[in-house]
Amino acid sequence: MTQRNLDPITLAVVSSALDTIVDEMAYTVMRTSRSPLVRDVLDYSCTICDASGRILTQAKTVALHLGAVPDAIEAVLEAYGGTFVPGDIVILNDPYQGGMHLPDIFMFKPIFTGDTLHGFSVVITHHCDMGGRVPGSNAADSTEIFQEGLRIPPLKLYEAGVRNRTLIDIIRKNVRVPDLVIGDIESQIATCNIGERNFIDLLERYGESELRDYFDELIDYGETLTRKVIASWPDGEYAFTDYIDGDGFTREQIPITVKLTVDGDHVTADFEGSSPQVRGAINSTMSFTKSSTYLAIRCALDQKVPNNAGVYRCITVKAPLGSILNPQMPAPVAARALTGYRTVDTVMGALAQVVPDKVRAAGEGGNTVICFGGYDKETREPFIMVDMINGAWGARADADGIEGITNPSQNMSNMPIETLEQRYPVRMEEYAFREDSCGAGRYRGGLGLVRQYRLLADEAILQLRSDRYVNPPYGLGGGGPAAPARNVFNPDAEHEDLPSKVTRTVHTGDVLRHEQPGGGGHGDPLERPVEEVAADVLNQKISPAFAKAQFGVVFAADLSADPDATAARRAEMAAAR
Repeated sequence: MTQRNLDPITLAVVSSALDTIVDEMAYTVMRTSRSPLVRDVLDYSCTICDASGRILTQAKTVALHLGAVPDAIEAVLEAYGGTFVPGDIVILNDPYQGGMHLPDIFMFKPIFTGDTLHGFSVVITHHCDMGGRVPGSNAADSTEIFQEGLRIPPLKLYEAGVRNRTLIDIIRKNVRVPDLVIGDIESQIATCNIGERNFIDLLERYGESELRDYFDELIDYGETLTRKVIASWPDGEYAFTDYIDGDGFTREQIPITVKLTVDGDHVTADFEGSSPQVRGAINSTMSFTKSSTYLAIRCALDQKVPNNAGVYRCITVKAPLGSILNPQMPAPVAARALTGYRTVDTVMGALAQVVPDKVRAAGEGGNTVICFGGYDKETREPFIMVDMINGAWGARADADGIEGITNPSQNMSNMPIETLEQRYPVRMEEYAFREDSCGAGRYRGGLGLVRQYRLLADEAILQLRSDRYVNPPYGLGGGGPAAPARNVFNPDAEHEDLPSKVTRTVHTGDVLRHEQPGGGGHGDPLERPVEEVAADVLNQKISPAFAKAQFGVVFAADLSADPDATAARRAEMAAAR
């Protein structure tokens, strides 16, 4: 790394200015997007890259997207490097040419002053449909990528400020809800323009040459801090394996195996031994595997480490070609997010052996995706509801897990019931915490969620992508696993227990109930104070039976009969272990 004599105060100001730019970009997407999936669920990301494609900073949006940007921008530079002009905008979604899965459209706007390229304003948005065999383009039971929708290689959406009408028309003709998709593309364009404008303001304030030195210093600083933390870890090899509950065609367990090698100030994550690529659409592109690994390791670093390309210099990721983490064409990848979540859990399981105080037990396993798609019987207008259920964190080494919160890899939100019912022919019959779903421990995991849907339309295609059905979220340090997921079809009739991944036709009045896993526990459950167990029973987070079985606490009275009891009084009402 080059030694530079730069003003540290200016360095901090430039760093904060970059953070402000991407945060304003993130707010712009939220304010201008059309679909609830983007506007309310917040499934999008923003970042700023320099002229060579290095990430300078990233917004606090979907973290799993952003580690894939280096591969995506490499594809863009390979296609157009050296030929960009002011007013260009490039988009892509092809998983085998820089993308992740087809609903995620990457958008890059080169940033110029005069004829000089300074960087890229970047927005990634999960679109509610990209065509293909099923609404939402996200089914786990597709068998090749050609079934999944419209593939877009790196193409110019704008060239020298002139809109590519042909490309827009192709997209419009291939998606079920063109007004929403094109509206969200327009939101991306507006956001890229905001990033460009603010970045140019920064250039004009500090000067091009000087600012370039500060960018280099910020990236080197990210690398320096990352290497300093890794160097404090004990050298060695640390292995861990987690599992996915089948690919939608078979319930055979799918292993994700990692060997972390800490060598001085560098970490190598080798996924040799993981499953070969599978028939179903849960294969993860190598770009997404890298992103998942970067994210997991970043979670074990200090908070002050900046989120830029310097972090990636300290991490090497390997996965066998033809594996579920590095598939070959034409393997389907639409539901690849699930494998990314399990990759994060696997790397975290290995890191728990390295820095146990910095790693929490496994959370709910990543969001569950429930999609109802169909057409109004009279108007033939299409509807596509994509609901992503975010649930629970695992327990930490010094605190309980949190419930009703996004998975750490996402920074997303649960769609409000009011929005869901107003926009779609679906009634939400239950939205609640799932009692007894947490893993027991000195610190218990967070509770999973229950969402129960009733279809009001005549007919729809249901897509269900869930997991942790057989292999529940793990505990750490002696803590227990959380409850596994459960999917029930028509629970009030002759109910049917569904597998974790389903695509099927449903009809008016049909009900789907999804019970999400909680988070794993941390530490010995018998060390949890009695009054904390009593508080959880009183709050109906756990049942008296669960308290007895998991924590060894037996209650001498009905705690719910005295809701105003103090913690001390509740403890008195509990029998000794």
